[in-house]
This record gives sequence, structure tokens and C-alpha cells, in this order.
Amino acid sequence: MDLKRQVQRSAQEQLITESVWLRRLIAAELSSTAQSIDTRAEQLVNRDAGETKNARLYVRLRTEDRLLLRARAAARGMRGASYLSVLARSHLRNLPPLPKDELLALKASVAELGAIGRNLNQIARALNRAERVGAPGREDLRAMLKVCSALRDHVKALLAANVKSWSQGYAETTH
Repeated sequence: MDLKRQVQRSAQEQLITESVWLRRLIAAELSSTAQSIDTRAEQLVNRDAGETKNARLYVRLRTEDRLLLRARAAARGMRGASYLSVLARSHLRNLPPLPKDELLALKASVAELGAIGRNLNQIARALNRAERVGAPGREDLRAMLKVCSALRDHVKALLAANVKSWSQGYAETTH
């Protein structure tokens, strides 16, 4: 009963009802709790920001998951930790899960094939207009254009299969 009297007295001193006094008390407590949660989250972010680029992260895996991890990493010629690192970064940043150098090389190859195809098309147009063009004949140019187009399409398909294999776990084999 002493607590009830203290609440009544405090509410009377503030010229409010006990209900309003309790509501304010609850709101103040919730506000301080939210602030302490925000403060704790900020502390964690600041602590994590101080970690180095190569900070270690330990993950517990079930035996069967560890076996799958080893198999998938081996299929890519990677260690398990590297595989998980690339996979996590890909997921967190929504990036293609392909090592940067390989991705850049493949994109450059596709761009070069496109340029070769455009040049061959220009030569083919000149031949079709009966303009004088040196060396390769019309059929040679058509064959080269066909090869370049097929190679470009194959590289694009490889890139798509790579992205798909990361989401499924295994690349589909094409024969």
C-alpha cells in the first residue's frame, strides 16, 4: 500500500491523474530503453568498424553442411573459408559472385568480341557494295563473324551459369 500512496502523492503534486502519471512513467522508461538499445547498437557498429579488412569470423557448421561446403569450394578450386567469404560478400552487397579479376577479364573479352564483330560487319558491308577490300574473302569474313558471335554468346552464357551456380550450389553441365 505504501507504493500506491507514493504514486497518488506524486500524481497530485503534478496535478495529474494516477493513470496519466503511470503512462508518462512507462513512456519515459520505454524511451530510455530504446536509447540504450540504440547506444548499444552504435557501440557494436563502432567496434566492428575498427576491425581490419582481414578480420576472422568463426562459423559453426553441421557435419553434413561442412561436407557440402568442402565439395562446392573444391569444385571452384577454392578453400572453404574463401568460398564462404565470396558467397557472403556476394549476398550482402548483391554483387556477382565472381572474383573481380575474372569478371573484368570476361567482360573485356565480351567487349572485344563485340568490337571484332562490328569491324567484320563493316568489312562485309564494303564487300557487299563491291568496294575494294584487301585479304579475307566474303566467306572467310562470314565464318569469322559467326565464330566471334558464337564465342561472345558462349562467354555470356558462362557468366550467367556462374551466377546461377552460386545460387544453386553447382553449375549445370552443358554438353
